[in-house]
Amino acid sequence: MAERIKTDIIPVQQRFVGKKCSLDYKAICIFAALGFFLDDDTYYTDLKVLKPAHDYEIENDLIVNARPWFEWYYNPKEKTLKMAVKEFTELFEEIIKEQVSGKKVILPLSGGLDSRTQAAALKHIGVDIEAYCYEFLNGHKETFYGKKIAQKCGFNFRSWIVPKGYLWDSIERLSEINQCYSEFTHPRQMAFIDRFSKLGDMFSLGHWGDVLFDDMGVPDDLSFDEQVNDILKKVVKKGGYELAEKLWVAWGQENDFRGYLNERVYNLMKKIETGNSANARIRAFKSLYWAPRWTSTNLSVFSSVRPVTLPYYDNRICEFVCKVPENLLAGRKIQIDYLKKRDPDLARITWQAKRPFNLYNYQLDRTPFNLMFRVADKIHRSLSQKKYIQRNWELQFVGDENDIMLRNHLFNNPNFNQFVPPELVKYFYNSFKNNDSVWYSHPVSMLLTLSLFTRKNL
Repeated sequence: MAERIKTDIIPVQQRFVGKKCSLDYKAICIFAALGFFLDDDTYYTDLKVLKPAHDYEIENDLIVNARPWFEWYYNPKEKTLKMAVKEFTELFEEIIKEQVSGKKVILPLSGGLDSRTQAAALKHIGVDIEAYCYEFLNGHKETFYGKKIAQKCGFNFRSWIVPKGYLWDSIERLSEINQCYSEFTHPRQMAFIDRFSKLGDMFSLGHWGDVLFDDMGVPDDLSFDEQVNDILKKVVKKGGYELAEKLWVAWGQENDFRGYLNERVYNLMKKIETGNSANARIRAFKSLYWAPRWTSTNLSVFSSVRPVTLPYYDNRICEFVCKVPENLLAGRKIQIDYLKKRDPDLARITWQAKRPFNLYNYQLDRTPFNLMFRVADKIHRSLSQKKYIQRNWELQFVGDENDIMLRNHLFNNPNFNQFVPPELVKYFYNSFKNNDSVWYSHPVSMLLTLSLFTRKNL
């Protein structure tokens, strides 16, 4: 009997259909460049991921029929910011109330706007909350903002430090959780995975609010070809092209990688009908392909210990955004106004991206008003005796102990040595160590991911 599956507009989990037969080298090259698989690609040609917003009929692990039930669009309704905020308030709080009613909620907090907006809604609704925040060892004091938000809301709060080298004790478990469909340095939550289950019944996560409720940083009349170029700049990681191109040649693929990737992205963008709004099309592309295949993949860490809810992922939020004029989405206006109206005290807490300013004066984050802060911050970091940590990989790949573990995974795995030429691996490892660690951190991280994949699957 056929199974019917209706996927959400932004699926929380990947659902695989098919069999693990022949490796899809082209898809893996794209994975190497982007850090996520594109569209319904997987490691295998005969294994696919169900696409967002589709109705499927599946029989004997094969797709019998598939049709989209929702397609991203841009049909703005004329309204004021006040009207848009009122509609958002009613919808957002209704969704959160449905998701967490009667549960003890685990709420990750940060210095951004998405979790702060959730905190305001949860406080207003009246929910039992256990909040937490973490920061890098010797990094920016991100827990400062989480603690302030929790205090204003009356939430219980815990702060944690992401320790150096935590990855190596959790990499096997992480590879089982995400099935090697995302690289391993970004899910910082792995450092605390065993603590989460003690905090509450379910997570309320703020992922994707910053994409849905902001512009994409381009003129809305940007030409289609320029939109494709913008997407490629956004999704291809530093060093990603170089790694993918070398793998493409090593695996004997025809033509060239860049042409193949450009054509794939061009064709996917062509299918998105958002009229003349470049921002709406780019937002839709990211929501169709980046959110389900990268963001959702990393959500699996949370869902491995407790159920997850995501108010911004809700189908109703996606449809709401399609009807809001771009000028109201730009600059996070709706969330900022919501916070000012719902909880002014939360709006007065520093906005991390605009520090030292808050939601009432963040427009001053420009020269000359922010000059004194920037100079003082730079002097403070330069005088510090410890290296300032800004990136995930710095805690996992830098230092003698980390290097021993990294080399072991890259050079002492026979399956991986057969899959990727050892001289190619040495080239990227040496480039990371001796040339430009920032540029080559992504290629090294992807090679580490492929090493784990080959050990478990080849």
